[in-house]
Amino acid sequence: MNYTFDFGWLIEYWPVLLKGIGITVELTLVGGVLGVALGIACAWARALGPGWLRPVVAAYVELIRNTPFLIQLFFIFFGLPALGLRMSELQAANLAMVVNLGAYGCEIIRAGIQATPNGQFEAGASLGMSRLQTFWYVVLIPALQRIWPALSSQIVIVMLGSAAVSQIAAEDLTFAANFIQSRTFRAFESYFVATLIYLALAIALRQLLRGLGWTLFPKRTAR
Repeated sequence: MNYTFDFGWLIEYWPVLLKGIGITVELTLVGGVLGVALGIACAWARALGPGWLRPVVAAYVELIRNTPFLIQLFFIFFGLPALGLRMSELQAANLAMVVNLGAYGCEIIRAGIQATPNGQFEAGASLGMSRLQTFWYVVLIPALQRIWPALSSQIVIVMLGSAAVSQIAAEDLTFAANFIQSRTFRAFESYFVATLIYLALAIALRQLLRGLGWTLFPKRTAR
């Protein structure tokens, strides 16, 4: 093999990589926070919400969980403008990630809710709480404690899946790697560096979420 490795381009293109990392982190932060919030709302609707709302949320969850993220992204960015709903590449990417994580988070959180003993609901009712108050103050925190590792893993998966947003020219890390490769013709080095950065981001995010779990649920024994 006569191929000569060359990473000298890093000196010139590191600002492009840095911008891509920043966009990826931003997408993960927005998608993670709003996606989990949407997942909590949908889990409540499916487990404890009014009868008319449950099939609506169930249809949303099944639609998202059984279609590719890339198609969802294309529908939002290319399809919605036909209805007059136009948005920038970054706005479309953020919305797609929130909608995607919301559906998966819904099922993960609902599993934690369903594992809640009926006695907790009865205890909330005996204190004069509404079903929504009982859900928020009595059920949700223990449920999140049970499913936090699974939810954390899903957030990491969504972060890694954000690489697809480069397909609509959102300037994330993958977009940066594609741009550098097109200028330097160093495909191996460009994508190797991007791979290492994604690996570092995934490990850092997992550790951050584990630490957040210890903070939110101090009685939990982390594995």
